Amino acid sequence: MARVYNFSAGPAVLPEEVLKEAAEEMLDYRGCGMSVMEMSHRSKVYETIIKEAEADLRELMNIPDNYKVLFLQGGASQQFAMIPMNLMKNRVADYIVTGQWAKKAYQEAGKYGKVNKIASSEDETFSYIPDCSDLPISEDADYVYICENNTIYGTKFKELPNTKGKTLVSDVSSCFLSEPVDVSKYGIIYGGVQKNIGPAGVVIVIIREDLITEDVLPGTPTMLQYKIHADNDSLYNTPPAYGIYICGKVFKWLKKQGGLAAMKAYNEEKAAILYDFLDSSRLFKGTVRKEDRSLMNVPFVTGNADLDAKFVKEAKEAGLENLKGHRSVGGMRASIYNAMPREGVVKLVEFMKKFEEENC
Repeated sequence: MARVYNFSAGPAVLPEEVLKEAAEEMLDYRGCGMSVMEMSHRSKVYETIIKEAEADLRELMNIPDNYKVLFLQGGASQQFAMIPMNLMKNRVADYIVTGQWAKKAYQEAGKYGKVNKIASSEDETFSYIPDCSDLPISEDADYVYICENNTIYGTKFKELPNTKGKTLVSDVSSCFLSEPVDVSKYGIIYGGVQKNIGPAGVVIVIIREDLITEDVLPGTPTMLQYKIHADNDSLYNTPPAYGIYICGKVFKWLKKQGGLAAMKAYNEEKAAILYDFLDSSRLFKGTVRKEDRSLMNVPFVTGNADLDAKFVKEAKEAGLENLKGHRSVGGMRASIYNAMPREGVVKLVEFMKKFEEENC
């Protein structure tokens, strides 16, 4: 069977080149006689794999020397607890709630201290990013938290909030490596890799060194202390070894594409194809305020739930997979991450035009 165009929000499409290379190495990684899946994480061979992955990520993101790169488990959701456990020295944090994942992070942090919701877009079903230029930042806040790209609702911070000198913590799970970023603007920038980088099971945390201390909340488990993982180069326990290996291959693929500036241009081109059609369509409409639209996740609706269901069904039959919107919002959603080829977006728009002609 031919490969489909996979518009899943995550686990999501990976570069075909990477999958083929991994397939070739599945039984024998570079002459060592075994798969990376079977290999000891303490071996010299694996040490090279994880160190190369970190070096390539540092190069791609231009990560300053005073930041640690950690390859961890538990996904972004485990960071919802790990961040306050490690950073909440004053037991106060400010959260900007622009979607389901920021809301979950906000609720989880409430278990560890006073958490202030200083801005939210929940009043309009998270369809926009609130003005964050002059927020009521708490004087004693340990950090300000955002989810930079909202996978479910298709919004993206185009400008970072003014944190008035407070540490910025950002979940970038669904926009990771889609464009250049200035890492120095963040205290922590982190994300689950299963959307734009690799297979499920790995979360990458890029953390400024002054935030890595032994001064954590009482009762913080050893496995949830950044210092433990930083001191052990992400090898305190058995890491998600195969997932990190695939991430490393994706980093090399991104470098080959020309790096993050080239990916941003490519992603803007792909997104424009879909958004331009949505803006002119008689049947479909986007659900996000134009200036806040994500390049990665594009939600849209017909306004009729039965017609939406028909579209998803017929799209699947045409080889356009996973276009059903998140269960909390319905409609459709096309996730067009780095590895989604331009022709996939073109095929989607061609199908949408045909569907519009037949159903309008």
